[in-house]
Amino acid sequence: MNQSIASLVQTLSNLLEKSSIKIALAESCTGGLLAAHLTAQAGSSRWFDRGFVTYSNVAKTESIGVSPSQIEQYGAVSEEIAKAMAQGALKHSEAQTSIAITGIAGPGGATENKPVGMVCIAWAIQKSSNPVRLIGNTQYFNGDRQAIREQACIYALDQLIQILSRPD
Repeated sequence: MNQSIASLVQTLSNLLEKSSIKIALAESCTGGLLAAHLTAQAGSSRWFDRGFVTYSNVAKTESIGVSPSQIEQYGAVSEEIAKAMAQGALKHSEAQTSIAITGIAGPGGATENKPVGMVCIAWAIQKSSNPVRLIGNTQYFNGDRQAIREQACIYALDQLIQILSRPD
């Protein structure tokens, strides 16, 4: 994860273009930061479909179809909700892969079980007629609000590159 965001974006864009697939995002705690990083690259319209900033629970439900009962059961910051967000981003876009990020960037909002820096990230991949593949992961990042958001973006990109680079 020592690569710069720009080089990660370049690597991801090459993979997406080579595979002729597009990406969609569902962001909560990063508030569109990942979309900003992806669209900062010239030519991103060839592989970036759309981004959903679903900061509130209502936005998660209305924009990408996350079930209110799932949010109530697991909490907005959970791998289950990150996976539901990733799946919803695919369903509500023309993309074949997605990243979803939900977490607690701080400085407030933490609970005993969900500290500042806890970020749940999910990736969804739809290849041909196969079922959607969902992968979720929880990370604990350090630093201030901006540092946590940037680390979440770097991790999400790095992991998607690894996922897409693996043979089927």
